[in-house]
Amino acid sequence: MLLAVDIGNTNITIGVFDGSKMKSTWRVATGVHRMPDEYASLILHLFEHEGIAASKITDTILCSVVPPLTGVFEEMCRHYLKVSPILVEAGVKTGVRISMDNPKEVGADRIVNAVAAHQLYGGAVIVIDLGTATTFDAVSKEGDYLGGAIAPGIAIATEALFARTAVLPRVELTHPKRAIGRNTVAAMQSGIVFGYAGLIEGIVARIKEELGGKAKVVATGGYAELLARETPAIDEVNPDLTLIGLRLIYEMNKAKE
Repeated sequence: MLLAVDIGNTNITIGVFDGSKMKSTWRVATGVHRMPDEYASLILHLFEHEGIAASKITDTILCSVVPPLTGVFEEMCRHYLKVSPILVEAGVKTGVRISMDNPKEVGADRIVNAVAAHQLYGGAVIVIDLGTATTFDAVSKEGDYLGGAIAPGIAIATEALFARTAVLPRVELTHPKRAIGRNTVAAMQSGIVFGYAGLIEGIVARIKEELGGKAKVVATGGYAELLARETPAIDEVNPDLTLIGLRLIYEMNKAKE
């Protein structure tokens, strides 16, 4: 079985594949001060809960945008799972041509998402990752990564609103009942959720125009379901997009051996 790990700034997404079938997935909070032993204890406990024997993990693949944790997970995999992970970085085959001024600037997770989106949906695709940041990635019909846009994540924006004002409270990010809020919390929820829905619609429209045609819009990340309810600009939600992309990249690189 394959262990795939996407190490993000806020969450770490973990998946186990049995062949091409997703067996189990988990999402845990990112902790940059945790040691390999701590992550091993957490992950092995999750395995046990799902009836997965650690000895059945024969391969691992990682992508990371948190450099301090990259080595932590590599060490954890080697010591506790007895496998050396594939790390998605320069030199790893992805099948994606990166049309950026500096390809090294592109986060590994964005390339992984592009791989999965092209494989699953074909044609031109716009991937929206609604996590710590809100990222928009344009993938051509040939599967090339063209670039995109980066905006503050909805949770970051919400926390900033609370932290930088004297009287506004923290609010739950949930579906607003109406645009005209009748109290402070409702007004904030309207402004945040409907505001991000408008942001998505505006940027998607501009990217589609620059692509010169239609493009399927796929959302992933922790807030994808929430925002997809509020805008028709999102065609599909795929919470496992990054993990699927990791599996596809693993298969490409194993085929080279």
